[in-house]
Order: sequence, then C-alpha cells, then structure tokens
Amino acid sequence: MPPNTTASTGQQPGKSGRRKGRKARLIVLVLVLALIGGVAYGSYWSISTVRASFPQTKGTLTLKGLSGPVEVKRDNYGIPQIYASSDADLFMAQGYVQAQDRFYEMDVRRHMASGRLSEMFGKSQVDNDEFLRTLGWDRVAKQEYDTKLSATTKKYLQAYAEGVNSYLQGKDGEDISLEYAALGFTNEYKPQTWTPVDSISWLKAMAWDLRGNMQDEIDRALLTSRLGPKQIADLYPQYPYSRNKAIVQEGQYSELAGAFQQGGTSGSSGTNGTSGTNGTGGTSTGTASGASGTGGTASGTSGTGGTASGASGTAGLDSQLGGLTRVLDDLPPAVGVNGDGIGSNSWVVGGTHTISGKPLLANDPHLSPSLPSVWYQMGLHCRSVSSTCQYDVSGYTFAGMPGVIIGHNQDIAWGMTNSGADVTDLYLEKITGDGYLYDGKVKPFETREETIKVAGGESKKIVVRETNNGPLLSDRDEELVKVGRKATVDTAAPDRGDGYGVALRWTALQPGTTMDAVFAMDKAKNWTDFRKAASQFEVPSQNLIYADNENHIGYTLPGKIPLREESDNGSIPAPGWDPKYRWTGYIPQDALPYEYDPERGYIVTANQAVIDPDKYPYTLTADWGYGARSQRITDLIQSKIKDGGKISTDDMRQMQLDNSSEIARLLVPTLLKIDPENKDVREAQKLLEGWDYTQDADSAAAAYFNAVWRNVLKLAFGNKLPKELRPKGQCLWVEPVNTTGPADEAEKVRECGQRDPDRAQPDGGDRWFEVVRKLMDQPDSEWWSTPKVGTRPAAHNRDQLFKRAMIDARWELTAKLGKDIDSWSWGRLHRLFLKNQTLGTAGPEFIQYALNRGPWELGGGEATVNATGWNAAGGYGVVWVPSMRMVVNLGDLDKSKWINLTGASGHAYSAHYVDQTDKWADGELLPWAFSDQAVEKSTSDKLVLKP
Repeated sequence: MPPNTTASTGQQPGKSGRRKGRKARLIVLVLVLALIGGVAYGSYWSISTVRASFPQTKGTLTLKGLSGPVEVKRDNYGIPQIYASSDADLFMAQGYVQAQDRFYEMDVRRHMASGRLSEMFGKSQVDNDEFLRTLGWDRVAKQEYDTKLSATTKKYLQAYAEGVNSYLQGKDGEDISLEYAALGFTNEYKPQTWTPVDSISWLKAMAWDLRGNMQDEIDRALLTSRLGPKQIADLYPQYPYSRNKAIVQEGQYSELAGAFQQGGTSGSSGTNGTSGTNGTGGTSTGTASGASGTGGTASGTSGTGGTASGASGTAGLDSQLGGLTRVLDDLPPAVGVNGDGIGSNSWVVGGTHTISGKPLLANDPHLSPSLPSVWYQMGLHCRSVSSTCQYDVSGYTFAGMPGVIIGHNQDIAWGMTNSGADVTDLYLEKITGDGYLYDGKVKPFETREETIKVAGGESKKIVVRETNNGPLLSDRDEELVKVGRKATVDTAAPDRGDGYGVALRWTALQPGTTMDAVFAMDKAKNWTDFRKAASQFEVPSQNLIYADNENHIGYTLPGKIPLREESDNGSIPAPGWDPKYRWTGYIPQDALPYEYDPERGYIVTANQAVIDPDKYPYTLTADWGYGARSQRITDLIQSKIKDGGKISTDDMRQMQLDNSSEIARLLVPTLLKIDPENKDVREAQKLLEGWDYTQDADSAAAAYFNAVWRNVLKLAFGNKLPKELRPKGQCLWVEPVNTTGPADEAEKVRECGQRDPDRAQPDGGDRWFEVVRKLMDQPDSEWWSTPKVGTRPAAHNRDQLFKRAMIDARWELTAKLGKDIDSWSWGRLHRLFLKNQTLGTAGPEFIQYALNRGPWELGGGEATVNATGWNAAGGYGVVWVPSMRMVVNLGDLDKSKWINLTGASGHAYSAHYVDQTDKWADGELLPWAFSDQAVEKSTSDKLVLKP
C-alpha cells in the first residue's frame, strides 16, 4: 500500500509491485480466453483483474500534504464534486481524482506534448517525436512556468502535481490501467511522476489542434500546381457577410480601432454594405487570386499575373508542402483533427427572451471523437468562498490540468468556440551552408540536440535548427529536404540552390499566460473580471461568450494575434528572406472585438467571421468558417423570440440537435428537375420529394442526398485537385495541368491521392457550400465538366453533372446498403466508432476489442448545428462530433444540463466508461447539480481525503 495513503473502507487501491510481469501476462491471457475463446470463467477473472485498477470512491483515504479534510462526492455517472477549505487542497484533490480515473490518458498526453511517445510505444513513434521535439512545446511550457506565470498559479500547479503523484506512489502500471498491462507485455515502461510543466504542455497541444489556417496556407500553395488564380479563387469564395452575420454586430473594440459606441444602432449594424470586402480584412478571393503571385515569387512563379502554366513550375514547393502534409497526417491529434474541420457552437440568450428572465448559455465544441472523451466533468467547491479558498466552479476540465476550462461558477457562465484567428505562418527559407538568408545576409541557425529514447530500441539523436521565424519543419521529413530542381525562380527570389526550407512561426512557441487566465476566469464575478481574465488567454485564440446572474451577456475575443505588413495577409507561405514579411507586433488586447448586452438580446458564435472587415482595421484571418451553422442558430433563435416568444433550457437543447442541411435546401429543387432515364435512379430521386432537409439517423432521403452531394463534389472538384489534396488510395486518370474540362484519354496521367481520407479535399464543409452556391448561377462553368467513365456518361454542364452524380450515388448506396431503398438510412452510413487513441487504433486485435466501443448510428452531418462531421472526400463515417453539450441556466444553476461524449472513467470495464454515450447520441442532457443541497441529493459515492 502506498506509504502516503491508507484506506479504511471501500474498494482497495491496487497493490504494488512484485507480480508485474506475471500479472501483465495474466491479463493478456485471460483477455485472449474471454474475448477470443468466449470462456465464461476467463471472462469473470479478466474483469476481476481489471477492476484492481478501478478507483476507490467510498470511505476514507489519507493524503499527505492536505491541510484539512476534502470530500469527493460522485453521482450515478461517477462525476466528482470536490469540497475543500483551501485552494491548494482543492487542486491537490483534483489531481488525485483525475489520476484515479484518467491517468493513462494524462500520461499519453504529456508524452505527446513533450515528444516522448517512443518511450511508451517504441520505434513506430520516432518520426512523430522528431516533429514534436522540433516544435518544442515542453521547452516553451518550462519557460512559461519559469518566467511568465504568477506565483499563485505555480502554487496551484504544484498542488495538482502533488495530488497526481500521491495517487501514483507505490503503484505499478497494471495497478493504474489495463493499457499499462498491455504495454508491459512488450516493454518495461513504468509511469513517471507528474510535474507542473506536464500540465502546461497540454495547453500547447490543445493550441496546436486549434491553430487556425496553417493547412489552408499549404493547400492554396499546392493548388497552384494544377489550378490558376481564378480557379483557386473559385474554391475560396468571399465570406457572405450580408447573408451569414458576423459575431460582433453592435459591440465595440476600443478607441484604438475607431469603435462603435456600446449598444450600436441596430441589430445589423456590423453586417451591411459588405460588397467591398476585399479591403483591410483581406478576403478569401483576394487571397486566392494572389496565391500564384505573392507565393509564386518565393516558390518560382513570377508576378501577380501568374497562370496555371506558370504555377506548374512550383514542383519544389509542392514537394516540401506535400511532405509537410504527410507529417501532419501522421501526427496524433490532441483534441481535434489536426486543425482541420474543427468547429464549435456557442450562443447566449439574454433574460428578456427567456422563460426564467435570466440568461441561458449553450456550448458544444466539435472535436475528434476519442475514448475517453477529451473532457472530464467536475465541480471544484470551496466550502466557504474566501481569500484562502476562492473557487466555487463546475464544468468541463482537461484531465492533466487544474481548474475548469468551460462552465460556470456561482456568478457567471462562459463557453468557447475556436476563433480561427491566423496565428501561424509558414516561411520559405533560403538555406546556405550552416545558415539562412535574411535581408541579404546569411545568419547562423539556432540549434539544439535532442535525444529520443525508444522503448525496446536504441535512442536516436536529432539536431533541431531554427531561423528567426521559427523551427525548420523541413528537417523532419525527407521529402521536405529534397526540393525540386526544376522549379523556376523569380528574379526577386534567391537562387534555389539545394532548395528552400520551411519554417513555422506560431504564437504558441512563445511563453504565455493562458494558465493564469484559466484560474482567473474560474473565479471571475462579473464582466469586468471576466474581460480582465480573458486578456491573459493568449493561446489558443478563442471566441468567449459570457452570461451572469445579473442579467448581462457578452462576447470577447482574446488572444495573441499577429500584425503583418499589408503585402502579407498570412494566407500563403511567405519568403523568409524578405524583412517585409516579418510580423510587426500583435493586435492590442484593447483593440480586439467584443460585445456587451447587444440590443438584439443574444450572441451567436459558431466559427463564423468575428467582424465585418469593412468595420475593423485589423486582419484577424482570411479563412473563417462560412457561417452555415451560426446563421442557422440565429434563425432558430429569431423564430422562437418573434412576437415575444420565450426560450427555455429545453429549447436550447433542441437547437443543439438541429439536423437541417443548408446545402440540401439549395440543391434538392434542382435535383428534382433532373430526368434520369434509369428507373432505379428515379426511384432514389423520389426519396427527395417532400423531404424537409433534416438528416435524422433513420432518413433514407438524407442517405441518398448526402451520397449525391459527395459525388457532385468528387466529379466537379475532387478529380481535378492535385494528388496532395486527394485521399490515399484514390488513383485516377486525371486531366493534365491547366485544365478543368475533359481531355482526350491519351493526354491523361495517372495519379494517386496522398492525403489521409479524414483530411482530404473536397471535405464538403460550408466552404464547399459557398463554392457550389456561387456556381449554381453558372450552369456552363468548366467546373461542371467531367469525362465519361465506363458506362457512366460525360457531363458538360451543371444539370448533366448532377444527373451523373445521382446515378453514381444510386449505385454506391446499392453496394453499401442494398438495392431495396426501403432499407436505406443515413445512420447506416454515418456511424461513430469510439476508439482508444493509442492501443485502440494500433494494438493487438483483442486489445482493440477490449478498449473500443461502437458503432452508433447518428443523425446530423457536416456544417449542421448537430455537427457530426464527415469528410466527403473520404467517406460517410463520423470524424468529429459535439464532444460535449451543455446548457447553463443563470436563473437557477441547478436547472442547468450537461452531457459528455463518453463517461468520467478511462477504465475500459468501468460502469462509467461510456455510460453517457447512448444518451449523448439520443440528444439527451443530464441534470447538472451545483448547489450544496443539489450535489448532496445526487451523491451516490462519497470519499473523504484526510491529511
């Protein structure tokens, strides 16, 4: 038994030591018997063995370092509420309890953040570790801890780490989690103690997945190998400000920016007159049109008038950025989909529009599905809030980090969505000998040597090189080092020589204060406190919505967002040798947009544009989400409050579940006018008659429409994109460079896709909604052309391509779902599998069987409010989800509701492993007790931690 813990009653903690090898092999043996052989006796003992790592949730434990007793109350779902009398005790207990439920997950996260996955999983992770060491998240985290964070924050981080280590002391891996037993079968990995820096490093991993438009930079540069400026502009249309409202419409953003006065003039004051959006804000059209020019200067294309044939000389850049994309494909995501497709919904409705007369606040971040969920629900309560114990907060935490990230305290509530602010830039670097070119001179690299330890193998040493822009990512992939020798180079660019490198500048590679912000938000009492706290939330930049029990609502955009020269809007890789492309500073915090108590009485954020660029002097990004979800939420709110209607907590829940498809609403009327000759295709077409465009799991119409949509995208765009953007395994005879129309068979070349299917293009998101919307009025556009394949007819205009897509969709679904359309349903195509993020994806089959769960057949879809996302280039499977859902009722906090994607526990056979998932899939929310009385009433297990 650990020397600093004693158990008096309840389930015993795991025993230490001497049977490690025997015990690990026993678990594997009994799992083989139970899962493969189906032996009941083996099943009994496998579960019994696994339970040895389950947490003690009742009785009493002694924890050295506590200054007083702490209570841990868990409800029927295992969600803990912690009660303490000092801040340090509160966070120490948080560390202990999270380690009880989720330490394996915490351990994997810190190994990823520090580039030490190979220590756990062996040589298969060396390449990932090399890339992560090059980024150096843990080095920056240590600098934050040493130089940036307040003494109070350090104290909390230390207390949290002490709690984690109290749990670990005296335990071997198999006493902590089943996964360690499986790892112990192949190597002798032993978990190490937790440090405060481990918690901070996780913020860097989170920021990486929410980093903004880096992939768009890469994609726009890669597109120049096959498409000209006008064609690229078609694929990155302007944001529709007049149709999909920006977040900030009535607010202000300080006198530095020539602000509106608080309250504004009308609900639409920030969104009208936007036809000239190619001004200061830098729209996508302007960006795309410049892709062959500005980027071409660096990559070998000349001038702003670069054509597709000129762009074809960029083989060197294609090789580098294609290699970088493959590295990013392989890198495990922290909370998202490696930066692609990540979205979220949050909105707040003021008391004038609610039944309770107080605000309601909803949030559902969209992230990669993971098992366990990235979120961990928890309450942190001081028995009496005072200067020595300042917190009474409840919500969603990250296992491995103290504090609450999203939730509410006794006075305020807040939610987050990704702002999409452009905080990364890729730079092409002219490498010469031991240095790089900058402003006509060769500067030496900053270098450091890193040693990567490998489980079951020899350590590997690498040298990390950095320019004045950041680490050289091109050193981490062979293809990035081999720059094409055929690329032409503009006279303004330096001689290519052996090639250009690729460096990354990113705000998260500088020490920051986000950890301070988390604690400050958790104890904020009003809008002023919240804004002050948010100003410290430097990375990642998030849309923060706010409500309080004094009936105020608000929005603020925090973050360290770079200023760039007018010649560089951050949309494509920039020439690192030219000082004009250096960042010139950061947008002042006081000049970032916010909104407080708008007259319209609600605020919606769903990754749409933050503010109309005609109304704002700074460039936040050129790559917003296109507002399909945000405008749908706005429409739903307006439909409820018209004529004085009031919104309830359950109304907010129902809005979160809205399945309506905007692109179906646009396309179906045209699809119904098509006259397919084949009776089976006509039979499928009839499914769309009278369809209300909702994508329920049992809808055959939704299944057929989404198959048609996928084939429209493939025929019109996907087959014309460079191989670097198309999915792996898709090998096509494609049109030669410079064309989108059909060519003779003899002119075609065979190319195979290179991108992970979940991240390939066209992904079918709301950018593609906007692309197709604009082309609907151009029925003879070359984009609508596609060649004949086998018996499938060629198309030369929009309606012919739609007919071809309807034919292809019919036979695709016949193959997947059967010929009888009465058996079709969207959920049979659109399935969610929950996988353990390590052994559940790459472990032995029987271990995967033990750790993974699913499938669930889901409704919803891409760019709907119920955003169960799928990638149209890769298939119909669910690739990101509402990772949690919550609705906070400021009129009565105990009437708030919440749900998690999985459950509180990370232990595979725990009753709380996936006990929330069925309800999540059905759109249900759980009661969210907050007051002492409500928590006590909901408590099923109580554990007392004593000093």
